Amino acid sequence: MVIRRFRPHPAGCGKTLLSAGILLLLPVLCSAAVSEEEATAPKTGRELYLAACAACHGADGRGQPQSMVGFDLPLPDFADSSFISREPREDWVAVSQLGGPVRRFSELMPSFKGVLTTDESRRIVSYIHSFNQDKSWPAGEHNLPRPLVTEKAFPEDEVVFSASGDLEGSGSIAGKFIYEKRLGSRNQLEVVIPYAWSERGAQDPVSGWHSGVGDIALALKRAFYHSLDRGTIFSAAAEFKLPTGDERRGFGKGTPVLEPFALFGQILPSDFFLQAQAGMEIPLNTDKAGTEAFLRAAFGRSFSAANWGRTFSPMVELLAARELEAGARTHWDIVPQMQVTLSRRQHIMMNFGVRLPLNDTSTRSTQFIVYLLWDWFDGGFFEGW
Repeated sequence: MVIRRFRPHPAGCGKTLLSAGILLLLPVLCSAAVSEEEATAPKTGRELYLAACAACHGADGRGQPQSMVGFDLPLPDFADSSFISREPREDWVAVSQLGGPVRRFSELMPSFKGVLTTDESRRIVSYIHSFNQDKSWPAGEHNLPRPLVTEKAFPEDEVVFSASGDLEGSGSIAGKFIYEKRLGSRNQLEVVIPYAWSERGAQDPVSGWHSGVGDIALALKRAFYHSLDRGTIFSAAAEFKLPTGDERRGFGKGTPVLEPFALFGQILPSDFFLQAQAGMEIPLNTDKAGTEAFLRAAFGRSFSAANWGRTFSPMVELLAARELEAGARTHWDIVPQMQVTLSRRQHIMMNFGVRLPLNDTSTRSTQFIVYLLWDWFDGGFFEGW
């Protein structure tokens, strides 16, 4: 988003409004100085940027001094790879067209609607991204909607609270607290703390409802390949689960587990997308648990309300898992779901769906799954609403 670090401040508001007004009129004043033929000729992103944006953001994209812009708020640095690569370009276009308030940023970023066409804003955004010379950072377009089960290839800064519950059979509620921290351009550290409430049968020596923490996991993910032109991102990760859960009550496997997996994301035409994950669960003590292979894939499409409003992402996941032992069956599940952005900054999201077993339905129950996601790089949990 264009002005992540723009925040309103009462100081210098008069100068700010004057500067914003001049900034809005600048393209109009410039156009009066050229011939009618030149005024109607298409302009490059660089020409449009210098006319409409450089007065505040500087010709080099690093921001003009406070003495020139008339307000004391720091301007974003478009040459900062960590900043400019985070969001898809269309979010920048939204802020350019409708101003900072469209994403609950400062009103100091004015709306250019009526001054710049949407196509002109897109040309400016493309030029702004040329200030970023470090191409090791995956583009924000690769940050595809997060499915309920399949993990994403994009390295991110997020907190996720998830929960799932059986819709039939004995009572059971499980969930995870997931903390994700990006390390540089391609890497991500992840901490997963599972929790559960479970109802045991009367014949069980620990019958009744019980709660506890499951097997805590640490994971490291790295994006090895990404191409915005091809719309592709590929990553690999390794997760190590510690035997912290109570195995007797079904909250853990009772052995450390290594889980290597590969991740794939593909942007498709018309805002469709495909994501996939393949890996294995390898217990260090095979007497406690069996080795399992899994394959997960998610297909969906994102669309927004008019004028870059709330984003909806319906998806469907297909899940397969099988223990690697003689006679084992592959378990298949399908998970229809819907992710929706809650905040206007679109950094708080919710996803909900149902996990339906496609085989062995007599021993496996239908589950309801939901998560709440906070992309904390974009601001505090109570900001941007």
